[in-house]
Amino acid sequence: MHFQNEVMPAEIPKPDRATFVTLRVMKLISINVATAKALQTLDGKTVLSGIAKRPVDGRIQVGPMGLQGDEQADLSVHGGLSKAVYAYPSEHFAFWQTVRAQAKVADWQAALAPGAVGENLSLSGLLEKDVWIGDRLRFADCELLVSEPRFPCFKFNAVMGFNKAVKLMSESAWCGFYLAVQTPGTLAAGESFELVAGPREVSITELFRSKLRRN
Repeated sequence: MHFQNEVMPAEIPKPDRATFVTLRVMKLISINVATAKALQTLDGKTVLSGIAKRPVDGRIQVGPMGLQGDEQADLSVHGGLSKAVYAYPSEHFAFWQTVRAQAKVADWQAALAPGAVGENLSLSGLLEKDVWIGDRLRFADCELLVSEPRFPCFKFNAVMGFNKAVKLMSESAWCGFYLAVQTPGTLAAGESFELVAGPREVSITELFRSKLRRN
């Protein structure tokens, strides 16, 4: 039986991969910045680093080079146009809390604060496996483009307080991801955002694991 107004499957439009927006609830939990300061490494050396991020309140300006009030000491690792902002899923904080407790680092009982892994944006509802190079994070007044995964260095061991932190991030691929500023504007903690799909050729997790295998 066929009804006149029935929509047949062939007539249903297919979503455009370049503009499809996910429907999950995603939020910006915290915005975190730091100035470059002396950081003591686990082997007793002192290096300049901006990894010790702290939460800030209010609406924060976002320009092509990153967040207002934020600094980076080593632009080969974080900073510049393609790595202006670093985002990290807050869902992983419980894991880092647990392994720090197992390692009995100083103040291991204290909850990890936003910014503890060096991230500018603490997110919820978006994991690395669901993010692809070229995807965009669309906020009310700003749009950020996913550029590459974060590859941890010895400074991550220092801020976590034990020398296996880099190894654990590498094994888990819970690395977070860098963002270029597609549309400058402002951000505020607590606001939601949308994920707009790009070409979807390689995910953050796939690229992270691939590069580690080559190294």
